[in-house]
Amino acid sequence: MAASYFDVDGTLVTTNLVHPTLYYMLHQPTPLHSAAKLGRALLKAPWMALAESRDRRMFNELLFTSFEGCSEDRLVALAEETFERVFKPNIYPGAKELIRTSLDKGHEVVLVSGALDFLMKLLADHLGAQSVIANKLELKDRFCTGKLLRPVVAGPEKARLVREHARAAGHDLDDCFAYSDSYSDVPMLSVVGHPACINPDRKLAMLAHAYHWPVVHLAA
Repeated sequence: MAASYFDVDGTLVTTNLVHPTLYYMLHQPTPLHSAAKLGRALLKAPWMALAESRDRRMFNELLFTSFEGCSEDRLVALAEETFERVFKPNIYPGAKELIRTSLDKGHEVVLVSGALDFLMKLLADHLGAQSVIANKLELKDRFCTGKLLRPVVAGPEKARLVREHARAAGHDLDDCFAYSDSYSDVPMLSVVGHPACINPDRKLAMLAHAYHWPVVHLAA
């Protein structure tokens, strides 16, 4: 059996990592808590902007420091609401059909995302995907430390995690498919036998043209 590995942000949904994080910050126990979270995030904004252009792993780590002090109960309580309000309305109309095509071929469908695992599991259930490779928050005494557990799912690390997943599941990577919108995911696309681009950014579109990779455009 082969597998189809799907990036999420920009590929299956129009949102990015900032949107669900912002939703959590705006829905803290009190308005004062929310204001404090937003204030700290604004102080980090210049560093995050720099990290986003240079190092996706560092960007993820900086972004998810916003969850420091958030209780596990709060994470769980807001998960469904965040999915319903942030992710669900922003799923590309053709995303479910694309995943259904992979399932009809007998593929294991895996979401590969820098987003948080408990949110990606909700998206996977909604779309019909069977597995998730996603980031996990470190918890101590049931509160977030603001750190991500290793490995951080971002950039080239996605390629290694896809290889490990395929090996553990018994998939032949030459028979597997991978989908992404971003040039930063070229390492992940390159480890499978059948890479494809969905709504590719300019650099990825140029690479897809050069290597004759299929390109799919999903309308928002």
